[in-house]
Amino acid sequence: MVIIGKKNGTTLRGLTGFEKKLAYKVITWLKKTYPQEIKLVKKRFKHLIRLEKAVFSYPPIRDIQFLKGIIRDEACLAESLKVFSKSSPLLHIPSKVVAMKGFLVAKYHAFSLLLLLLNEKKDWQAEVRNVTFSVISTLIVEEVYFSCLEDTGFSSNTKVRLADDLITLWDSGADIRGLHHLSALSSLWIARDATPPSFGTMDGNTELLRITMDLEEDWSEFLVAESGSCETKWALEEFVFGLSWEEIQKVRFKLIQNGISAINYDQLGSYLDSKPAYSVFTESDPRAFYDFFIERRDVCNLRKRMNLPGPKHTLEEIFLKHRIITEQANGHS
Repeated sequence: MVIIGKKNGTTLRGLTGFEKKLAYKVITWLKKTYPQEIKLVKKRFKHLIRLEKAVFSYPPIRDIQFLKGIIRDEACLAESLKVFSKSSPLLHIPSKVVAMKGFLVAKYHAFSLLLLLLNEKKDWQAEVRNVTFSVISTLIVEEVYFSCLEDTGFSSNTKVRLADDLITLWDSGADIRGLHHLSALSSLWIARDATPPSFGTMDGNTELLRITMDLEEDWSEFLVAESGSCETKWALEEFVFGLSWEEIQKVRFKLIQNGISAINYDQLGSYLDSKPAYSVFTESDPRAFYDFFIERRDVCNLRKRMNLPGPKHTLEEIFLKHRIITEQANGHS
């Protein structure tokens, strides 16, 4: 199946078979429905094809000279990859990794353009949105891998397997392990977006109950297993309320101090003396999912460096780490 460039047989190796068929189907429909916009769509995918060719012309990460010694000595693999998680990693990582991220961003924008033109096709719109979310999830999972490599709770053998998965992601643009958890992450975001917080007593129980009713069994098991963890509770509150742990403490204190039982989002500014630290996100823009994750991750990293109270990991990191540990306990690689 060829997306565009059918005459010369060009294909997008960086896309799955499903994504190729979906894009071809949508583009064929757009030719008749949006004859003016189709020029921009073709141009966007043409650039995507060129970028894909450039990315996959690089040798596999495993074959890059300065990684060969590391790969042969698996005991050093996980430790050596930590250099790529520096605060300024750009000049420390292989060129293909940078190029692959560029390809993923281009893929996101190409399918986002299709999404904008599919208002009349709700079923296709949902399928295209899933593609854009898969890109976002891949970028998030990459960050989680680095977090796992630095986690003292994982054995060296587990870290070697995770490092191997990370290199596979860099070579292919897809994460095999993360695909198993994609639907769980997606359901969390959708449930959160459909359940805006009430900021009542700020205990999060009402919001959590409404969210978990719509989630998959994986999340129920996770919440039960982590029910005694303060960090999971704090990370969950940050996710539910869209506020930092520090802001939640401030609002709770002022509610008790003033004897007020409930406030709405518009009133938060007066309680915080500023705008909330984290951006408001909606399901309609998957980029906001990534932004919200990165904002919380950066604050968590700051708490680690400064040894400050509050969660040191995001909810997504804690969940995926839990799933990895569960898989390991069940004998899955």
